Amino acid sequence: MAEAIARPGRTMPRHVAIIMDGNGRWAKSRSLPRTAGHRKGVEAVRDVVKAARELGLPYLTLFGFSAENWRRPETEIFDLMHLLRFYLRSEIAELHRAGIRLRVVGDRTRLAADIQAMIGNAEEMTRANAELKLTIALSYGGRQEIVIAARRLAEEVAAGRLAPEAIDEALFARNLLTGDIPDPDLLIRTSGEKRISNFMLWQCAYTEFVFTDILWPDFTRRELENAIEEFHRRDRRFGAVSSR
Repeated sequence: MAEAIARPGRTMPRHVAIIMDGNGRWAKSRSLPRTAGHRKGVEAVRDVVKAARELGLPYLTLFGFSAENWRRPETEIFDLMHLLRFYLRSEIAELHRAGIRLRVVGDRTRLAADIQAMIGNAEEMTRANAELKLTIALSYGGRQEIVIAARRLAEEVAAGRLAPEAIDEALFARNLLTGDIPDPDLLIRTSGEKRISNFMLWQCAYTEFVFTDILWPDFTRRELENAIEEFHRRDRRFGAVSSR
């Protein structure tokens, strides 16, 4: 499958984003606590990141925890933060050895101080890596990100450092949390839900969507390859007339 995906004449997506959904349902279907689903989901993250690197994807973004997820029960949030700590402790050295750069986007102020420090250390350790640019969205919301960008530009205008007429789409995009990475070519959502749930609203204007019924803990390299195959079958027109 990998050879078919990368064969000559095919353009691989530069940036794949994934909404990882279905951990709870995976656990419920097995009469397990939701925590078990989240733990299994961490294993899927490990496998998909490895697959993305081996397939030669330059950018991979994973939606790990939304701004709205803070409304979940405190016990579940506690378990999720425990798993995040575990991931940051256990995986960063391996990511670094594999040449993967890690960055986190979202409202870090809502994360515990030790988690913020671990994220900062991981980003600094992997900063120069270029095999794969891995972004994890934590405490992230697309609307909130747009508001932050608008506020930054408004402050520049108010200070006299920026003329309002100088604001265009490119400048606005550079002020987003993802301003230094390309927009996603392909967005995958697992678990059968067909919405993007406040994820990368600006960036996904011309993204191709693939929705799969597979629950995130069961998402494998083969599922990633299947989604990329589907991407290759799309006619990306960006508002123009089809060339087919």
